[in-house]
Amino acid sequence: VQLQASGGGLVQPGGSLRLSCVYSGFTIGYTAVGWFRQTPGNEREGVACIGESSDDTYYEDSVKGRFTVSRDNAKNTVYLQINSLRPEDTAVYYCATASGYGYGAICLTLEPDSGSWGQGTLVTVSS
Repeated sequence: VQLQASGGGLVQPGGSLRLSCVYSGFTIGYTAVGWFRQTPGNEREGVACIGESSDDTYYEDSVKGRFTVSRDNAKNTVYLQINSLRPEDTAVYYCATASGYGYGAICLTLEPDSGSWGQGTLVTVSS
């Protein structure tokens, strides 16, 4: 299983970005994909996760209403649309998956040393 995240960059507060996570090698049991973020000195946190269906999503409280996770299974891609960016959204964003995890479990319990992770993409929110 491989994942590759992209789309990060420097954005002014209030701006928007769309991150992409292209995945490959999924076998039976791999359905949910999660977006995580990490800042220096802090633990990686799950912010938005999606199941096999785009109707199955989970959002961390601080991003509800601003982040939207979606997927295009035909393109093996999961997206994270980030609107109304704030300086505190500055972080390295990762996508990840693990066999047998639902979308809620991905966000709430997946540890950095478990599952499969993309390489991370840096989002910097600054004026």
